[in-house]
Amino acid sequence: MRVEKLIPAELKSIHQAVMDGRRISEDECMALYRCRDLNAVGFLANLVRERKNGNAGTYIHNLYINYSNHCILRCQFCAFGARKNEEHAFELTIDEILRRVQIGLDGGITEVHMVGGLHPTLKPDWYLELLTRMRALSPALFIKAFTAVEIRHLAERVFKMSIGETLAKLKDAGLQALTGGGAEIFDAGVRDRICRGKETAEEWADVHRTWHKMGMRSTATMLFGHVETLEQRVDHMRQLRALQDETGGFTGFIPFAFESGTARPELRHIPRATAFDELRNLAVSRIYLDNFEHITAYWISLGLQMASVALNYGVDDLHGTIFEEKIFHMAGAATPVGQSVAALRKAIREAGREPFQRDTWYRKLEPVAA
Repeated sequence: MRVEKLIPAELKSIHQAVMDGRRISEDECMALYRCRDLNAVGFLANLVRERKNGNAGTYIHNLYINYSNHCILRCQFCAFGARKNEEHAFELTIDEILRRVQIGLDGGITEVHMVGGLHPTLKPDWYLELLTRMRALSPALFIKAFTAVEIRHLAERVFKMSIGETLAKLKDAGLQALTGGGAEIFDAGVRDRICRGKETAEEWADVHRTWHKMGMRSTATMLFGHVETLEQRVDHMRQLRALQDETGGFTGFIPFAFESGTARPELRHIPRATAFDELRNLAVSRIYLDNFEHITAYWISLGLQMASVALNYGVDDLHGTIFEEKIFHMAGAATPVGQSVAALRKAIREAGREPFQRDTWYRKLEPVAA
């Protein structure tokens, strides 16, 4: 049977656009979201994945560190942030962080991924000393740290400098990539309901734009499955695609589903996104975000089995070993806190893909033994 006969009528023009390498519109993106034929949407996403990344499935050997959850904000969706006197509040010393990084290095990690809350009292020297000493542990270690809202906090309240000057100081101390956190959904009304007081979409974009203009890279994210509409998801990706057109500085896109279990009471009733929605969201993003080279399935959110399935719905990357992740687990995620390299490679092979270790900028490293 010809492939064209398997494509629903409402997706035929999008199928042709994918075959032609043409960018799809926001209306076409909405048609993908509204289509109930998940396998058809996944098929189209895989055409894009194969064209961009062949049969490769990648992962990174990394360590997550949350240095503190002390935070001046009280986002409605967040179970991570805390005031200093709250029972679940924590703060690591620089020496404690470095001990964990060294253990990770001894185990073969190539990246530290580090984020925290908007700490009310840490001084500039603390951040600079942390980066400098971490950098000194190994020249091969890649330091990926801080969300855009952390950078704005550091600029405005800690360093008391411009965004550019603050980023330059952090870069000189050893920072090599920004994380994509804090994007949530860009719509102002949604942000008011789930993260009131956080940076605006424009402020998030300005941090990444400034970083990209310095020749550096970052990831982009989307938190979905809460109060947003499908149209607001599309608009979120529209803004990301436009910024990527402008700077070319995003390495990959990482969407993840909202965990309502320990959110503020006004959001706790929201059911978790279904497997259908998670796979559809990944597939749609692969088709729409034509200027992003990589789509990552965040197994901490999906679970490793579902992340493996996602490799047949447009995904080409399973993120990393991740050990010690706290933000999603404090929100109620039931997944493990880390995965072994062997488990990630097995999940990639089970999806019919060829596993490759990558670096922070998604560049393939030499394949390692299973």
